[in-house]
Formats: sequence, C-alpha cells, structure tokens
Amino acid sequence: MENPSFEEMWKKVRLILKAHPWHGVYVGKHSPAIVTAFIEILPTDTVKYELDKQTGYIKIDRPQLYSNICPTPYGFIPQTFCGDEVAKICQRVTGRPDIKGDNDPLDICVITEKVITHNDVLLQAEPIGGLRMIDGNEADDKIIAVMQKDNIFGGWDDIEDMPAHMIERLRHYFLTYKEAPGGGKKNCEIYEVYGREKAYEVIDASQKDYLAKYEYLNNLLLNNFKK
Repeated sequence: MENPSFEEMWKKVRLILKAHPWHGVYVGKHSPAIVTAFIEILPTDTVKYELDKQTGYIKIDRPQLYSNICPTPYGFIPQTFCGDEVAKICQRVTGRPDIKGDNDPLDICVITEKVITHNDVLLQAEPIGGLRMIDGNEADDKIIAVMQKDNIFGGWDDIEDMPAHMIERLRHYFLTYKEAPGGGKKNCEIYEVYGREKAYEVIDASQKDYLAKYEYLNNLLLNNFKK
C-alpha cells in the first residue's frame, strides 16, 4: 500500500482531533506570498495572551505592563520555527555571530480595517515587510502583513506603502511591551525595518527550521498509518 502524503494524513487526523495551532495547521500552499496567521492578541486586549505550546490552548501570559496596546492583531505563522536558519540571516545582516533563534514560531502582525472581536482565530495574510528585532542575543523577527482581501489595506504590496507613523507605533510597542515600571531597560532592539522580499526570506528560513526541528511529527504519523 502506498504511503499517504503528509497533507492527507493530517486531514484524517483532524476528523477526530482538533488541530494544534502551531503544528496541525498548514502554513499555506502559497507561502511566503500568502500565509496562515494564528491570532493570539488583539488591539483591545489588556492582558498578553499566548499559545500554550504543550496543549495548543490560549493562555494568559501576563497583564500588559503599560497602557500601550498592540496596534494590530498579533500572533504567529503555523509550522514555522526560529532556529539556525533564521539566526543566520540576522547574523549576516548585523555582523553578530552570537545571535541565535528564539526557538518560537515566527511572529506576525496583521493590518486590517476590520474589527476582530476575539483571538484564537485563523486568517490569511499577505506579508509586506517586517521588523528585525533582537531580544538579547536572539533573533525575534516580527513579520508585518495585511489581511488578504482587506478593503482598505489589501492593496499594500510592500513596507513602503505603510505610513511611517504606523511603523513607529509597532516599533514602540515591541521595544516597551516587556518593560516593567522601575525594572530598568530591557536588552531589546529593532535593528532594521525591512520590505517584502526580506520578509519572504525570513519566512522561508523559518519553515526550513521547522522541518529540521519537527520532522519527527511527519515520521510519527507515517509510522502509525503503516500499522
């Protein structure tokens, strides 16, 4: 009997189990031009939600420490991982060989005119650029995208289409969201704001890192289907 493909196996598994947002949701066949985004945080949230990696449920990480809130829906791209390949890009651009990947899925900010009322949702997004953020010595890129078919922002093709003040709001949020009053400044920086092609490069690298890290998931399913 011919072995089923990875996609065919996951289709069968999803009939009886809810897909894990990180591992069980497909990044999309048109990646990196169009990617699936899993939304964890909304601009209205006063606490920081994030994925519990073990269970796949959304958990409360901490209250937002300041009055500033995330300017856009924010989450990650499924089936991505920031490891050696992502780190190599940051090393090359910055000239810093000590940088490592942050061992998390690749973060994404999605710009849309629509009001999204709750998190724990999937949407299709078109990357237009990103922030090359470095947290300590870890690459922590933030991909910037527009929601596919958005009436207002759907025509943006590259980061140059985005007003400077919107970029600055994102920069301010990510440079301050981990700081606590009286806790001192965190070792966090945004090295550059980059455009669509560099965003594609980071997304492709994160998918390679994911396959290198979690190839066993494919093998696990394949072995079970052989039985």
